Amino acid sequence: MNSQNHRWKPSVTVAALVERDGRFLVVEEETSSGLRFNQPAGHMEEGESLVAGCVRETLEETGCHVTPQTLVGIYQWTIPAGDITYLRFAFDCQLDQIEAGRPLDAGIVATHWFSLDELRANRDRHRSPLVLQCVEDWVNGRRFPLDAVRHYG
Repeated sequence: MNSQNHRWKPSVTVAALVERDGRFLVVEEETSSGLRFNQPAGHMEEGESLVAGCVRETLEETGCHVTPQTLVGIYQWTIPAGDITYLRFAFDCQLDQIEAGRPLDAGIVATHWFSLDELRANRDRHRSPLVLQCVEDWVNGRRFPLDAVRHYG
């Protein structure tokens, strides 16, 4: 703890890896650094489970209804400025339905389906290094049972 008795807390986020025909669902969003690509992802809400947060964020940002199948990984990343550390829980999700015409979250400009090569080619426009890392882990078969994540509530 520092001299101000400040308690540090990571920013907990969830992300959905949704693959269809070799392409991955990506959102193009407005950020303080300009337009960036990211998985459908966001912050948990109070009282919400990680899995429920993933489902909600994906629907809000893309109009896609998904079902998380497995946990791809847990990722810790501190932004270069060093004032925020993200703790990301990334889930492999089955695409159930696309709700065409659904209004998307503020700041979401578009949704895309990118191949791994397209993701690699656009890495300078990724929101964080976690975007490509999560997909590469998914491609390499990294999966943990969904029951590795327990919610008590």
